[in-house]
Amino acid sequence: MSNARSIEVAFLSKTAAKKEMMDLAAELAAHDKRYHQEDAPVISDAEYDALRQRYLALEERFPEFAVKGGPGDKVGAAPLEKFGKVKHAKSMLSLDNAFDDGDVEDFAERVRRFLSLSDKDELAFTAEPKIDGLSASLRYEKGELITGATRGDGQVGEDVTQNLKTIGDIPHRLKGKNIPDVFEVRGEVYMAHEDFFALNARQEKEGKPVFANPRNAAAGSLRQLDSSITASRPLRFFAYAWGEVSGLPAETQFGVIEVFKEMGFQINPLMQRVTTVEEMIKVYGKIGDMRATLSYDIDGVVYKVDRLDYQERLGFVSRSPRWAIAHKFPPEQAMTVLEDIDIQVGRTGALTPVAKLRPVTVGGVVVSNATLHNEDEIARKGILIGDWVIVQRAGDVIPQVVGPVKDKRTGEEREFEFPTSCPVCGSHAVREHREGSDKLDAVRRCEGGLTCPAQAVERLKHFVSREGLDIEGLGAKQVEAFYTEGRIKEPADIFKLQSDDGAREDKLADKEGWGETSVRNLFAAIEARREVDLDRLIFALGIRHVGATTARLLARTYGSMAEFIQQMELAADRSSEAWADLNAIDGIGLIVAEAIVEFFAEGHNREAVGKLMAEVRDIPLAAADLSSPVAGKTVVFTGKLELMSRSEAKARAESLGAKVAGSVSAKTDILVAGPGAGSKLKKAAELGVETLTEDEWLKLIGG
Repeated sequence: MSNARSIEVAFLSKTAAKKEMMDLAAELAAHDKRYHQEDAPVISDAEYDALRQRYLALEERFPEFAVKGGPGDKVGAAPLEKFGKVKHAKSMLSLDNAFDDGDVEDFAERVRRFLSLSDKDELAFTAEPKIDGLSASLRYEKGELITGATRGDGQVGEDVTQNLKTIGDIPHRLKGKNIPDVFEVRGEVYMAHEDFFALNARQEKEGKPVFANPRNAAAGSLRQLDSSITASRPLRFFAYAWGEVSGLPAETQFGVIEVFKEMGFQINPLMQRVTTVEEMIKVYGKIGDMRATLSYDIDGVVYKVDRLDYQERLGFVSRSPRWAIAHKFPPEQAMTVLEDIDIQVGRTGALTPVAKLRPVTVGGVVVSNATLHNEDEIARKGILIGDWVIVQRAGDVIPQVVGPVKDKRTGEEREFEFPTSCPVCGSHAVREHREGSDKLDAVRRCEGGLTCPAQAVERLKHFVSREGLDIEGLGAKQVEAFYTEGRIKEPADIFKLQSDDGAREDKLADKEGWGETSVRNLFAAIEARREVDLDRLIFALGIRHVGATTARLLARTYGSMAEFIQQMELAADRSSEAWADLNAIDGIGLIVAEAIVEFFAEGHNREAVGKLMAEVRDIPLAAADLSSPVAGKTVVFTGKLELMSRSEAKARAESLGAKVAGSVSAKTDILVAGPGAGSKLKKAAELGVETLTEDEWLKLIGG
């Protein structure tokens, strides 16, 4: 370990931090290569985690030095280049998490509300252990195993077909009759404890490095270029889900899994069918008690709605299904000293307090930083600088301070005074009043706007983020450097980098870490983003409260950036039709509408967007189903829907390319009216809007 690594992150100079981050990134990359490609790690899992956590702590304090593609990048799950790539016909999504019984109750209640089920209607779930292994998808055509792939990034995985074929639990041909023509079986590759210990004993006897834990051993074994190595490893497979299928053999989750067993797969014997929240939690407790005695690693219990027609109706939100959730086991906790509190300034000007902790190992990872959320949270928990505090990793991932250990106070502790001015630009930092309330917002914000370097840089980072323009080779580190050097001050400057570089004496290719090839690749990647999907472009602007989902709503409603900008400028008049139309979009509330209009009311923002649009062309958001009879139409639902919930009706309409509004206007195409419809029905009649009953609507969209 270098001398720099013995110094607390909080006390490192920028020069030392930059060098250490580059060294750590290179060191970790070398360890990754030895583990994933050469199957020969030279350090333990705990040592690797300590190095990675040190890097992440540095990156959190010095984001300007983040290494592109380094340990802090979120694209870590992308497929390895050494394997061919397989595009999943149906995305392999992750699950939302529940961390306590209340979260499970909320999940069940959300499902009931969405499906319009009463407390008397049965709602069954399956409950099964969440295996801590490596997800894989197996594609069978006419019963024959054709392709096997890892989850990858959820859209594209690694082709490890030959390696998966060496696992005894995976049949090369499905058993039974009436096998669907296409059937993708999904599950978890894992290594049992007994096999893991035997493998390590063999590795040690042969003078080879041992594995840190069963999960890493399973992942490393599956990602071997030589399938004979994988064949020599004792891998196993539990089947628990499916992807693309031409037909399903049952009408419930439990029923399909039972058929998996008949097809020749191993299924988890602990899976149960339950019908109440109390039963779900009881199964969770039972499996939790068994955790230490099981022959494989688990980190929670997964609940899934049992009826498949309910699953289809519930659908998906963002990157996870509405019909499933993972109930994680309690996070590990540790005690350490809160040495200081730093303030970070985000792209919206939010001042976020970050606890600087005496490094402590929590769940096998060294933690030295943890979020404290806001000043009210600090006061609520009664935390003082110098306190001994309890730290846990929420979901075994996000470090958080649970609270102080008051019995260990010595009297030397002191209160933290939250700054009333921005630590970056010195502008006032204020807490705004919440909409329609005398209460103050929990977050204090810098009023410096784009004149604040922290906000300007963070906005640029947001602009090129993964859900924004996602420009290859232009990450947070490069944005920070280019801003400091004066190459980029606003989004449009990104597209002038190449022409401006030609006029500069300090050519980008001459800078350390760059060269002719990397510069050429960067410029090519920027050129490739001159045409960008409208929803990505709206998201990339960094408008407060506008996330990816809201950006898609706006893109679907307005169709082009020119129309969007024009309508938002008209909406500055709160009595205008444009303002009413914006607020009528189902999913856009008053606070979001105000934030959008205020963004375009700011002259600097309008000027920056204007310059940007001179450099790029927006691509309209394609309708989900262009053949749908309601694609592109504006639909309003009113009254009590009897065959589906309002949420389900909205989700179905949007999946067919319709725009769902919350109020009737001259732009409304269809009003779907259930019993009890009132003023909206009357207004639709006045405007001549087509009005349908719920049955007529379902007939129109095909049921």
